[in-house]
Amino acid sequence: MADRPLILLHGYSADGSAFDRWRTVLREAGWTAEQLCTVSYESLTNDVSVRDIAEGFDKLLRQRVGLADDEPFDVVVHSTGMLVLRAWLTRRGMTAQRRARVKHVIALAPATFGSPLAHKGRSFLGALVKGRKQLGPDFLEAGDQVLDALELGSRFSWELSHTDVFGSESFYDSKRTTPYVFVFCGARGYRGLGALANSPGTDGTVRWAGCALNSRKVVLDLSADCADSARVRVLGWTQDDVPMHPIANVDHGSILSAPSPALTQMVIDALRVSSRPAYAEWSERADAVVHDTRKAMVPWQQFVVWAVDERGDGIPDWNLQLALRDGTALEPFAQDVHVYSGDPSYRSFHVNLSQLQDVAVLGGRPRRLTAQLYASTGTPRVLYTGAMVDPMGASVGVEAPNRAGTWYGSLDLSSVLPGGAVRFFHPFTTTFIELRLDREPLTGPGMVVRMHEPDQ
Repeated sequence: MADRPLILLHGYSADGSAFDRWRTVLREAGWTAEQLCTVSYESLTNDVSVRDIAEGFDKLLRQRVGLADDEPFDVVVHSTGMLVLRAWLTRRGMTAQRRARVKHVIALAPATFGSPLAHKGRSFLGALVKGRKQLGPDFLEAGDQVLDALELGSRFSWELSHTDVFGSESFYDSKRTTPYVFVFCGARGYRGLGALANSPGTDGTVRWAGCALNSRKVVLDLSADCADSARVRVLGWTQDDVPMHPIANVDHGSILSAPSPALTQMVIDALRVSSRPAYAEWSERADAVVHDTRKAMVPWQQFVVWAVDERGDGIPDWNLQLALRDGTALEPFAQDVHVYSGDPSYRSFHVNLSQLQDVAVLGGRPRRLTAQLYASTGTPRVLYTGAMVDPMGASVGVEAPNRAGTWYGSLDLSSVLPGGAVRFFHPFTTTFIELRLDREPLTGPGMVVRMHEPDQ
């Protein structure tokens, strides 16, 4: 065990006392009280952002933990603590230095890509339940900026992921210059009164599919300046496999307050990993431990989708549906959709993959898949347009925009089906999709721009 600090970083609306049980476990495993550094941060003030917390965390490392800017440490994060750490790691101009300092990341039920409860917390009822209860100027505040970042499909999550997950630098792999990352999540939701907060495919607060870092991105580019051969692009996995390890019989809270012996042993062993072979050996052992739990879980996948025009402006009114080439709609894809409240061009789709087996998408003979796209400007004076071309070169029919400015088209995605270059559906992961269209103002009588005819 290395002689370096182990930082404990809690989640939203909590404080450092949330780690009391883990402090005991780690002390019993050999960590000293001086090595265990529990951090508390402010998450219930509306004017405090995740990036504020991240930079405050950096100052704390220097001023209170006593670490120089190049000294290493390990970290255990819970829930929103994962966003704080990722925001700290991605500080512009300091990424290489910071990720080299963090040797191990233990992520317990991390809100890696948000939480389905975040937008509820921003309501008045959410403020009554989770908001600050101490009298003062921020009474009943619930941390609006933090909750905005935590909301499913948020702009913050999209931009953050395009730095540390899909950016040009590798942040999470088994090299010595990046942290070893280990992700765990409870395999069930809350019990008792807390069960009212549960939603399918979650530990009560975070989605199983929204924990892991082994994500990828798909680009559907229908803009005029894109070559037809590049309209459907699947970016490769950008780091080593960092899956979610499900833990039986715990939820979002009890993974902290009542961790199982199996979980604590996996965490202790993870903190002792010091080489690529050791990381591979740990992963093999952990997969065996959680195999039966994972097999018994309903497989979910999350898709975070952003619709954007050629100017870089979001498309607020759009819809995406998946269908087989014969027209059979994959209804589970659109049954649980969250529109980001800060910008409707961002959305999150939560898909129960077990329901797709009914249409033989996940097994058997590969089926051709299409993306059916709708976009509307709300006015006939401006239209969205897209060049709809089959990746094999065949033209695909497109309906002309109607008078309300609504456009429709479909695109063949067969290249990303099972049996093709890559698979489209992967349980317990998040896939990012970027949809690109052109926005065209019309000219002529009654349109956006027209010639003025002077009176005779």
